[in-house]
Amino acid sequence: MIPAATDPAELAAWYAEMGVTEALDETPHDHFTEPAAAQPAPRRLPPRTETPAAARALPAAVAAPDEAAQSARALAQQATTLDELKAALAGFEGCALKATAKNLVFADGNPEGRVMLVGEAPGADEDRLGLPFVGRSGQLLDLMLAAIGLNRQEHVYIANLLPWRPPGNRTPTPQEVAICLPFIQRQIELADPDILVCVGKPSAMGLLGVTGIMATRGRWMEYDTGKRRVPAMPILHPAYLLRKPLDKRLTWRDLRALKAALDKLG
Repeated sequence: MIPAATDPAELAAWYAEMGVTEALDETPHDHFTEPAAAQPAPRRLPPRTETPAAARALPAAVAAPDEAAQSARALAQQATTLDELKAALAGFEGCALKATAKNLVFADGNPEGRVMLVGEAPGADEDRLGLPFVGRSGQLLDLMLAAIGLNRQEHVYIANLLPWRPPGNRTPTPQEVAICLPFIQRQIELADPDILVCVGKPSAMGLLGVTGIMATRGRWMEYDTGKRRVPAMPILHPAYLLRKPLDKRLTWRDLRALKAALDKLG
């Protein structure tokens, strides 16, 4: 029974003795017999509308590689000189590699040289300096050329299948090659060499259509420059020879064949 005392302190002490620790309402409630409070209905979201994959906004080089390749062909054909072609490449935005590369690597050597060498893609040193074959593999290439009396200042013109470095020096994807191919084809046409040398498997595949390098290296083929058909030969890449030095003997045979062909052409 609640004491008649009106002193609030005594009243609070009596409630504590009775086990009452909280005052929630003026009248007692049996919460075990009361129905559970109704939960609010979950908010329904509007139905999700799927956007077709073809309509999603993606970079041009990813969403439409065919369009990028068509744009590359149009720009390449508009160039009437090597300088104009380089300027067209510098302004081309259809290849995603441009965004990750430091420099455009267009060419080195003598554009009037009788031999044109086309490698795969720039490496770290090439990307930094903006010139092809200037790293360790480039130093080996210079030694290989010197062994048959050639040098890049006078006798050879050097370019790459792709003018921008793939991240981490990875192998270019078929899509990247297809987008950039019109530019290197036009570059070969404008340089119009007497002999084309494809340095490494990607270059040989992209320009000569071969499926492997070991079975085709050292074999003479033909390449249509757009002006004429010229002798073309795949050779092993100097970067491969740095990893497999025993195969330098194969490349020495190929270089001797290149020298013999030049001598025969006079």
